[in-house]
Amino acid sequence: AGDRPQPIADQSPPPSYPPAALRRGDAGTVVVRVDVDATGYPSNVTIIERSGSRDLDRAASDAVRRWRFQPAQSNGQPVPGSIEVPFDFKPQ
Repeated sequence: AGDRPQPIADQSPPPSYPPAALRRGDAGTVVVRVDVDATGYPSNVTIIERSGSRDLDRAASDAVRRWRFQPAQSNGQPVPGSIEVPFDFKPQ
């Protein structure tokens, strides 16, 4: 449906807050770039903006590795693409 992959709504659950990070009160934003192959699977996940907490960074990258995507399209055909996904971690 476009020039970049899109997460499939019911196949892209948000990362869970790591218990150790929650106890420490870690908070922050993690931005990951996900390279998605033409079948909709993540082929590579790169953290491009770190939160300052290794636990939060890992939770975000682990979560998107399990996601499924609607692949990018070119001339009506699925093609590899990439998308940046931000995650805001705030302790409740």
